[in-house]
Amino acid sequence: MNFFDLRRRSPTSCVAIYLALAMLLAAPWQVATPALDSASQQVFVAERAFARSMADRNVSAFASHVSDEAIFFNGTDVLRGKKQVLGIWSRFFEGKTAPFSWEPDRVEVLQSGTLALSTGLVRDPNGKVIGRFNSIWRREAPGVWHVVFDKGSPAEPGDTLSRSSEHP
Repeated sequence: MNFFDLRRRSPTSCVAIYLALAMLLAAPWQVATPALDSASQQVFVAERAFARSMADRNVSAFASHVSDEAIFFNGTDVLRGKKQVLGIWSRFFEGKTAPFSWEPDRVEVLQSGTLALSTGLVRDPNGKVIGRFNSIWRREAPGVWHVVFDKGSPAEPGDTLSRSSEHP
Protein backbone atom coordinates (compact mmCIF):
# COMPACT_ATOMS: atom_id res chain seq x y z
CA MET A 1 0.00 0.00 0.00
CA ASN A 2 1.25 3.48 -0.95
CA PHE A 3 1.75 5.84 2.03
CA PHE A 4 -0.22 8.57 0.25
CA ASP A 5 -3.14 6.32 -0.68
CA LEU A 6 -5.43 7.61 2.05
CA ARG A 7 -8.45 5.69 0.73
CA ARG A 8 -7.18 2.47 2.35
CA ARG A 9 -6.22 4.01 5.71
CA SER A 10 -8.46 4.25 8.74
CA PRO A 11 -10.04 7.68 9.43
CA THR A 12 -7.94 8.01 12.58
CA SER A 13 -4.66 7.50 10.73
CA CYS A 14 -5.76 9.96 8.01
CA VAL A 15 -6.44 12.62 10.64
CA ALA A 16 -3.03 11.97 12.19
CA ILE A 17 -1.35 12.33 8.78
CA TYR A 18 -3.21 15.57 8.04
CA LEU A 19 -2.28 16.99 11.45
CA ALA A 20 1.36 16.05 10.99
CA LEU A 21 1.43 17.71 7.55
CA ALA A 22 -0.28 20.82 8.90
CA MET A 23 2.28 21.09 11.71
CA LEU A 24 5.16 20.70 9.25
CA LEU A 25 3.76 23.41 6.99
CA ALA A 26 3.07 25.79 9.87
CA ALA A 27 6.45 25.38 11.56
CA PRO A 28 8.48 27.72 9.27
CA TRP A 29 5.93 30.49 9.69
CA GLN A 30 6.04 30.21 13.46
CA VAL A 31 9.82 30.54 13.39
CA ALA A 32 9.93 33.39 10.84
CA THR A 33 7.20 35.59 12.29
CA PRO A 34 9.06 36.75 15.43
CA ALA A 35 12.16 37.57 13.36
CA LEU A 36 10.13 39.60 10.87
CA ASP A 37 8.24 41.33 13.68
CA SER A 38 11.57 42.25 15.28
CA ALA A 39 12.95 43.56 11.97
CA SER A 40 9.76 45.53 11.37
CA GLN A 41 10.03 47.13 14.81
CA GLN A 42 13.70 47.96 14.17
CA VAL A 43 12.76 49.75 10.96
CA PHE A 44 9.91 51.65 12.68
CA VAL A 45 12.42 52.80 15.33
CA ALA A 46 15.00 53.75 12.68
CA GLU A 47 12.43 55.66 10.60
CA ARG A 48 11.18 57.56 13.64
CA ALA A 49 14.76 58.47 14.60
CA PHE A 50 15.38 59.54 11.00
CA ALA A 51 12.32 61.83 11.14
CA ARG A 52 13.33 63.12 14.57
CA SER A 53 16.67 64.23 13.11
CA MET A 54 14.74 66.69 10.92
CA ALA A 55 12.60 67.92 13.82
CA ASP A 56 15.72 68.31 16.00
CA ARG A 57 17.53 70.10 13.14
CA ASN A 58 20.40 67.58 13.39
CA VAL A 59 21.90 66.95 9.97
CA SER A 60 24.56 64.62 11.45
CA ALA A 61 21.87 62.36 12.91
CA PHE A 62 20.07 62.50 9.55
CA ALA A 63 23.27 61.45 7.76
CA SER A 64 23.74 58.48 10.10
CA HIS A 65 20.58 56.89 8.65
CA VAL A 66 21.56 57.30 4.98
CA SER A 67 23.46 54.51 3.23
CA ASP A 68 26.68 55.48 1.44
CA GLU A 69 25.14 54.31 -1.83
CA ALA A 70 21.65 55.77 -1.24
CA ILE A 71 19.46 57.01 -4.06
CA PHE A 72 16.99 59.79 -3.23
CA PHE A 73 14.52 61.01 -5.82
CA ASN A 74 14.30 64.81 -5.80
CA GLY A 75 11.52 65.82 -8.16
CA THR A 76 12.83 64.89 -11.59
CA ASP A 77 16.44 64.63 -10.38
CA VAL A 78 18.09 61.61 -8.82
CA LEU A 79 20.58 62.09 -6.00
CA ARG A 80 23.17 59.30 -5.92
CA GLY A 81 25.23 58.56 -2.86
CA LYS A 82 25.25 59.95 0.65
CA LYS A 83 27.43 62.93 -0.30
CA GLN A 84 25.03 64.11 -3.01
CA VAL A 85 21.96 63.47 -0.82
CA LEU A 86 23.44 65.51 2.03
CA GLY A 87 24.54 68.24 -0.38
CA ILE A 88 20.89 68.87 -1.30
CA TRP A 89 19.12 67.88 1.91
CA SER A 90 21.35 70.03 4.14
CA ARG A 91 19.33 73.08 3.08
CA PHE A 92 16.27 71.58 4.84
CA PHE A 93 18.20 71.88 8.12
CA GLU A 94 19.10 75.56 7.79
CA GLY A 95 16.05 77.19 9.36
CA LYS A 96 14.96 77.15 12.97
CA THR A 97 11.78 75.23 12.06
CA ALA A 98 11.65 72.07 9.98
CA PRO A 99 9.99 72.69 6.59
CA PHE A 100 8.19 69.34 6.86
CA SER A 101 7.87 66.27 9.06
CA TRP A 102 7.05 62.64 8.51
CA GLU A 103 5.86 59.62 10.48
CA PRO A 104 5.81 55.99 9.35
CA ASP A 105 2.43 54.29 9.29
CA ARG A 106 3.51 51.03 7.65
CA VAL A 107 6.62 48.88 7.42
CA GLU A 108 6.95 45.69 5.38
CA VAL A 109 10.05 43.49 5.61
CA LEU A 110 11.23 40.82 3.17
CA GLN A 111 11.17 37.25 4.47
CA SER A 112 15.00 37.34 4.38
CA GLY A 113 14.95 40.25 6.85
CA THR A 114 17.41 42.26 4.74
CA LEU A 115 15.20 44.87 3.03
CA ALA A 116 12.20 46.80 4.25
CA LEU A 117 9.77 49.40 2.92
CA SER A 118 8.57 52.17 5.19
CA THR A 119 5.86 54.60 4.20
CA GLY A 120 3.87 57.32 5.88
CA LEU A 121 2.53 60.83 5.75
CA VAL A 122 4.57 63.97 5.13
CA ARG A 123 3.19 67.15 6.70
CA ASP A 124 3.93 70.85 6.44
CA PRO A 125 4.76 72.83 9.64
CA ASN A 126 1.02 73.41 10.24
CA GLY A 127 0.23 69.68 10.16
CA LYS A 128 -1.37 69.64 6.72
CA VAL A 129 -0.67 66.46 4.74
CA ILE A 130 1.45 67.35 1.72
CA GLY A 131 2.52 63.91 0.55
CA ARG A 132 3.62 60.41 1.38
CA PHE A 133 7.20 59.18 1.75
CA ASN A 134 8.40 55.78 0.61
CA SER A 135 11.78 54.57 1.83
CA ILE A 136 13.61 51.32 1.28
CA TRP A 137 15.83 50.31 4.20
CA ARG A 138 18.64 47.76 4.04
CA ARG A 139 19.94 45.85 7.04
CA GLU A 140 23.68 46.49 6.87
CA ALA A 141 24.56 44.78 10.18
CA PRO A 142 22.49 43.03 12.85
CA GLY A 143 19.96 45.62 14.01
CA VAL A 144 21.48 48.38 11.83
CA TRP A 145 19.27 49.72 9.04
CA HIS A 146 20.08 52.44 6.49
CA VAL A 147 17.95 54.12 3.84
CA VAL A 148 19.00 53.02 0.35
CA PHE A 149 16.10 54.48 -1.65
CA ASP A 150 13.79 57.38 -0.83
CA LYS A 151 10.99 58.81 -2.93
CA GLY A 152 8.08 61.03 -2.05
CA SER A 153 4.71 60.80 -3.72
CA PRO A 154 1.43 62.71 -3.65
CA ALA A 155 -0.89 61.95 -0.75
CA GLU A 156 -3.23 59.03 -1.31
CA PRO A 157 -7.01 59.19 -0.87
CA GLY A 158 -7.69 59.11 2.85
CA ASP A 159 -4.33 60.73 3.68
CA THR A 160 -5.74 64.24 4.01
CA LEU A 161 -6.32 64.46 7.76
CA SER A 162 -4.51 67.26 9.53
CA ARG A 163 -2.99 66.78 12.98
CA SER A 164 -5.65 68.94 14.55
CA SER A 165 -8.47 66.79 13.15
CA GLU A 166 -6.75 63.55 14.21
CA HIS A 167 -6.22 64.61 17.83
CA PRO A 168 -9.14 66.47 19.39
